[in-house]
Amino acid sequence: MEFLLVQALSGLASAASLFLVASGLSIIFGVTRIVNFAHGAFYMLGAYVAFTLTDRFAGPLGFWGSILVASLVVAALGALMEMVLLRRIYHAPELFQLLATFGVTLMVQDLVVLIWGAEDLMGPRAPGFAGAVELFGRRVPAYDFLLISLGPIVLGLLWLVFHRTRWGVLVRAATQDREMVASLGVNQKWLFTSVFALGVFLAALGGALQIPRTTVSHAMDLSIIVEVFVVVVIGGLGSVTGAFVAAILVSELNAFGILILPQISMVIVFLAMAAVLVVRPWGLFGKPDATVRAATGVAIRPWRPMSGMERAAVAAAVAVAAALPFFAGSYALSVGSEILVFVLFAASLHFLMTVGGLASFGHAAYFGLGAYGAAFLVKYLGAPMEAALLVGPLLGLAGAVVFGWFCVRLSGVYFAMLTLAFAQIAWSVAFQWVEVTGGDNGMLGIWPASWAATPQGFFWLALAIVTVGVALLRMLVFSPFGFGLRAARDSTLRAEAIGIDRKSTQWAAFIVAGTFAGVAGALFAFLKGSVFPENLAIPTSVDGLVMVLLGGIETVSGAVIGAIVYKALAIWLMSKTELSKLVLGGVIVLLVVAFPKGIVGFLEDLRHRLRPPRPNGAGPQAAGYGAKVEAAE
Repeated sequence: MEFLLVQALSGLASAASLFLVASGLSIIFGVTRIVNFAHGAFYMLGAYVAFTLTDRFAGPLGFWGSILVASLVVAALGALMEMVLLRRIYHAPELFQLLATFGVTLMVQDLVVLIWGAEDLMGPRAPGFAGAVELFGRRVPAYDFLLISLGPIVLGLLWLVFHRTRWGVLVRAATQDREMVASLGVNQKWLFTSVFALGVFLAALGGALQIPRTTVSHAMDLSIIVEVFVVVVIGGLGSVTGAFVAAILVSELNAFGILILPQISMVIVFLAMAAVLVVRPWGLFGKPDATVRAATGVAIRPWRPMSGMERAAVAAAVAVAAALPFFAGSYALSVGSEILVFVLFAASLHFLMTVGGLASFGHAAYFGLGAYGAAFLVKYLGAPMEAALLVGPLLGLAGAVVFGWFCVRLSGVYFAMLTLAFAQIAWSVAFQWVEVTGGDNGMLGIWPASWAATPQGFFWLALAIVTVGVALLRMLVFSPFGFGLRAARDSTLRAEAIGIDRKSTQWAAFIVAGTFAGVAGALFAFLKGSVFPENLAIPTSVDGLVMVLLGGIETVSGAVIGAIVYKALAIWLMSKTELSKLVLGGVIVLLVVAFPKGIVGFLEDLRHRLRPPRPNGAGPQAAGYGAKVEAAE
């Protein structure tokens, strides 16, 4: 009993920092609608800056003053980022802001290594709270009691700010209806900047308060951001009280899950999130979104099938690619095969996001399931590569059938978060079911058939499968099913009025996208000769999102270009510099600012500007000349 009490206290202490970070993210999203992926980076920066300051200024005043100053410094950096970067892209599709903050996250990861080094850093003990308190015969760190009391204090202060100040009233009003607040003459720019600074301050404070409890490392950002997203979604976006309750719930589940159900301890939190979203899609304390937002795939120019000339150009590009093995080396062909695999993966996600209007944050689940499906067939049934490539992706399909049935009942960011939860559940199962999946050691020896064992042979195999896969996805866009899917995306009411059932249509799209992702995963397993839980992990999903957004969310085939550019750039940078994340993040931020419609979207706009519509209406239609319609190739 005493041990359980101590464990509960440890969970409450962890909940305090989690609440600080999550409340900041919730406030930012509630007002600005930005899914700030860099929030974890600000948490990490708060810890690093606090470490430096506390190392220089000793004593109680120096320590606590350093914690406060570190949080203010990082908040100022956050406000600067909002003014310099995010203000430029507020009118871009919402996911482009996610892409920009992801680029910032990559840059910060390399910057902290550059400034503070790659080694973990141990911060000083908090003056006055360095010892332990005896409780029921067990020793509890005194600092934990400080953190436990800090959570309700911060919650109370935030309540006072939001309910007893004019600024707080404006923030709450903006959370409900931004357009209404703007119509009242409120300066939205400074309101957004101040809210962003407050959110970043809370994240940095959460990180700074961790230095007496844990080491400071450059992996802190990713370790916290997933939990923070879970807390915010369970509590309800924009609800500080919800973040407080959810932080306690998540921290206690983590604290006791490892004791009671160690086999599935990593799954419990995500199961809780999935259950909450299925029963109450807007979170425990959130409210249904009253504002109607544009669907992810809604764009500005009508799509059309390729012309004869465009098809000839694509055929020529495929022919050139097919000729590469005659003059390229083995390394280049292996890189080319990997790029091709991710072209199909990105194209499947692009189909779901652009045509279906469903932004998935967990698409790697089906990529990884396809890889594991192929590996199971080879290792446990001795199946040849050909059979594994045909049957293995069915595991990805099965996952999409089950997960998609729940996911399509939600929309917007809640849909995205539920896909993330299912992906984490799949990853946790692969990681912890060691007897079947090999756990962290993965499954090795998944080699291709002899005819495809050379780099040349595998490149041709990958090129053939990916070409057919991308072509089929494109055909689906212009099929009756594709038109029905686009109708359900653009207007649910009108679609249902003409007999299109939104849920079943989007569920079918989810299954299609998951199946093609599974094909890419099975191909990837044979390319690498192995399968690991990382194939289902969040970084793989994020890579897919970046590829799609980089190519252009409002295009038909932009993901192909996005995948080629992103993957080739990432591989090339890793071979050329140790600061590849810094450079890659900078490139992503520049591309988002310079090409807010993605690379292909920018090129299409350029083409239409150079060839304006003729007076008789012939020729390409220019962007922005009329109502919203769909975009280009």
